[in-house]
Amino acid sequence: MNHHLIESTISSEFVYQGDFLHVKHDKVRLPNGQTSTREHIIHPGAVVIIPLLENGEILLERQYRYPLGQVFIEFPAGKLDPGETVLACGKRELLEETGYTAQEWAYAGKMHLAIAYTNEVIHIYFAKGLTAGERKLDHEEFLDVFSAEPSQILAWSKDGSITDAKTLTCALWLQNYLSGSWPLDWVTNS
Repeated sequence: MNHHLIESTISSEFVYQGDFLHVKHDKVRLPNGQTSTREHIIHPGAVVIIPLLENGEILLERQYRYPLGQVFIEFPAGKLDPGETVLACGKRELLEETGYTAQEWAYAGKMHLAIAYTNEVIHIYFAKGLTAGERKLDHEEFLDVFSAEPSQILAWSKDGSITDAKTLTCALWLQNYLSGSWPLDWVTNS
């Protein structure tokens, strides 16, 4: 298995430890025996949800993202809390951000968004059998919830209205799920 590509850690230190993200500076041995440095971000992991409404539309959000200074169209998502399972995180985030709960859940897979500089992994869940309720946004969270047809999501992905990587990946999953190409195993909420 590709052992000739593996880098090994010589030393590692945290150069920044924030409330959410931590930054490490490592010295590594390259496959050719030389050394180099790697700077990378440690992330707790996250879950993104593709919420399917009974009318065929999909729940989405508009949220301002400070690093880029603009509002993005996204699927509901959020970071894992310490000790939390990915499904529990998905359920919590769906409720907090949209006010909805789901009767059925299906795990689609995981994605790595920026493999060159972070260990972040986002787990993808589909949710259906949705029931509306009251949102429970964090006190520092501001977002709008709306719904759109799958064809609109794909059009926005094509024309650049959607540029968020997790949302683009979920649009691919959505398209393939709806076409029957990528079936899912649904589990009833207990």
